[in-house]
Amino acid sequence: MNISRRIKFNLSYIFGRAPWDSGISPPELYDFISNHPAGRALDIGCGTGTNIITLANAGWQVEGFDFAPRAVNIAKHKIRRAKAQARVFKDDATQMKNTHGQFNLALDMGCFHGIENKADYLIQLTRVLAPNGFWLMYGFFNTDPLQTGPGLVNSDLDLIQHHNLTLVSRQDGFDKRERPSAWFLWQMNDELPGNK
Repeated sequence: MNISRRIKFNLSYIFGRAPWDSGISPPELYDFISNHPAGRALDIGCGTGTNIITLANAGWQVEGFDFAPRAVNIAKHKIRRAKAQARVFKDDATQMKNTHGQFNLALDMGCFHGIENKADYLIQLTRVLAPNGFWLMYGFFNTDPLQTGPGLVNSDLDLIQHHNLTLVSRQDGFDKRERPSAWFLWQMNDELPGNK
């Protein structure tokens, strides 16, 4: 993410105008929780911690991070107020320097589609996902191939499959701005390439 977008995100949290942060966990997350046993979960780009609290309340051991310091501070406050057990910290999705161990679920609601270096993100994601772990990812599509900036393109989906992840399900729809979007559930293969 370029520096001007980082500043915009930070300012949105400082002034309380982060339209992507609804304060409500989506039904897709509740569906996942109801169909999978609790384990370790990582919320990538956790914002103000809404989904961390939802996962913790469902019995998951949860960690989450965001690159925006103000979002992390708000998340810590909300988690304390909710009396939830979770670890929240500042990190970069393309480096995940503060993220350790293996997770049964990685949740990403709108982070991956805004990352410029998606290959670095995927290297870190597959490092922290447990064998057979899930990546529940939401993103909108960039429908103008000449436009740079956030949004998924077909080559992103190809890139994901080259990182030892298998598509389990895809649910297409539209975001609030009427952009095509989708929820994806990917699963980490249980063996690394070359270990079969």
